[in-house]
Amino acid sequence: MAQRSVRKTFGPSPIEMAVRSRDQDILRIVEEAVHHREVRLAFQPVVHAHRQDRTAFYEGLIRVTDPTGRIIPAGQFIEAIEERETGRLLDCLSLEHGLRILAHTPDIRLAINLSARSIGYNKWRKVLERGLARDPSVAERLILEITEASAMLVPELVMQAMRDLQRLGISFALDDFGAGYTALRHLKEFQFDILKIDGQFIRGIAQDPDNQVLTRAIIAIAQQFDMFTVAEFVESQADAMALGDLGVDFLQGYYFAAPTMEPPWRPTGQEAQMH
Repeated sequence: MAQRSVRKTFGPSPIEMAVRSRDQDILRIVEEAVHHREVRLAFQPVVHAHRQDRTAFYEGLIRVTDPTGRIIPAGQFIEAIEERETGRLLDCLSLEHGLRILAHTPDIRLAINLSARSIGYNKWRKVLERGLARDPSVAERLILEITEASAMLVPELVMQAMRDLQRLGISFALDDFGAGYTALRHLKEFQFDILKIDGQFIRGIAQDPDNQVLTRAIIAIAQQFDMFTVAEFVESQADAMALGDLGVDFLQGYYFAAPTMEPPWRPTGQEAQMH
């Protein structure tokens, strides 16, 4: 008993303290990078399920680098900044980059990630308005991706914003569907254009009858509500073939290409010329 009571008085272990210190350092680096606008987009293609040599659109993924030039994975900081203004500013920079790329590359469509919290953020709306004022044609080639978890935080705000922006030609994708947050009644009310199936159902699906049944059900739901489907995290030819047979419209994952900082639609790096 005495030993247990003594152990309870101990503070965080050295490992726990090191992890906390690392997380604080990463957060500080991200905040400084956002403040100095030192962020870029990486690009990953989304291909047609039955014409896998054809790209339907690209997803632009925000990237932050530390002072040494090392890319900090979004998974290490995105939750920490989600509720901070840094998260809103990061969404502004991501949209700004995306709109510039669409204006300079009229033959592509581009998906940009967005937190639902940013839809009502005044600076984000101004970035969008400026971009559309410079080139209204980009609206029809812009896709805004909102995760299932984020959409459920403020569903009414998301629904109203979607109605307003879809009238301009902007499309919306519901990311990570199946992660367990969306009530089906909300799915009908949201009216997303694209539904991206969470990777937990996709990895190894060729050998997983249970996930095949679940994915087929998700596809049926999407079709009922006139949504295209994207399977995320496709990592093998067998899975790509199985998903095509199940009826998925588009495929995305490392089997086709990893995200790259160099725009994949260009034979040589020309992104710097747009800045």
